[in-house]
Amino acid sequence: MEIEIDENEFKAAGAELLTEGRHGVHIHGWEIESRKRSILNSIHLQQWEQKLHTTHLPEMVFGESSLVLYHMGSGVKIHFNAFDALAGWKQEALPPVEVPAAAKWKFRSKPIQQVILDYDYTFTTPYCGSEMVDVSLDKCQIGAIQEEGSCCLHWEDCDEQIDLVALASKETILFYDEVILYEDELADNGVSLLTVKVRVMPSSWFLLLRFWLRVDGVLVRLRDTRMYCTFGSGATPSILRECCWREATFQDLSARGFPSDSAAYGDPSLISQRLPIVKHKTQKLKIPSDM
Repeated sequence: MEIEIDENEFKAAGAELLTEGRHGVHIHGWEIESRKRSILNSIHLQQWEQKLHTTHLPEMVFGESSLVLYHMGSGVKIHFNAFDALAGWKQEALPPVEVPAAAKWKFRSKPIQQVILDYDYTFTTPYCGSEMVDVSLDKCQIGAIQEEGSCCLHWEDCDEQIDLVALASKETILFYDEVILYEDELADNGVSLLTVKVRVMPSSWFLLLRFWLRVDGVLVRLRDTRMYCTFGSGATPSILRECCWREATFQDLSARGFPSDSAAYGDPSLISQRLPIVKHKTQKLKIPSDM
């Protein structure tokens, strides 16, 4: 999705492109930057395996890619990266998705071998982003909890919801990007994909972190984290975060009258409403302008 920037609209919104080869935008005290790099090589993969205490990683790990949102007045930084997401996968350690007996199989195996899957080969992660407060700014006060010399942001549970209908309005998009964090095609038997998308408008920014899983003939799983921040004149900045976990087996989908063919489940945006909600949580983070 290419965004053609109208310079007049860009300036009217008080936005500036980042300089020095960085890809992103500065607007209303926020610095939003995306970094897209190549997949990790074998040496770096081995280093990650050692750090994560695993011998399994996705086929494609974009270890140097990230999305960073930095609020300059408070030092609050929210960022998204593959390492922290895989650390969440390792810690959660879901049981492996059971595949039909006939398929237990060829999965990650050589023709003469039978592999017993004793780990979550889907790389499902509970990850909803990484965060910190720049303590060098001496702003670890209101809205943050200090632990061992660093600051952890304090998200409060709330009943508010992100107005997705309003977000669908035709407001000018000043900046948009999508960053892939990791991907695995499950030995050509599905897909496991973690991406983060951001778009910046004159009035707000919005992002979607999405873990999408399809194990052909077995299971569809979707874990979405949405964040929304309005700029608002003179108002205290706040971020609304919604985390939603949906999933269903192909058997359940078929029983409800939906297609049982895996080809019908290629686009998570089109089928998300077919999937029952397993867990949903909404939280808010208030960012005082002078933390």
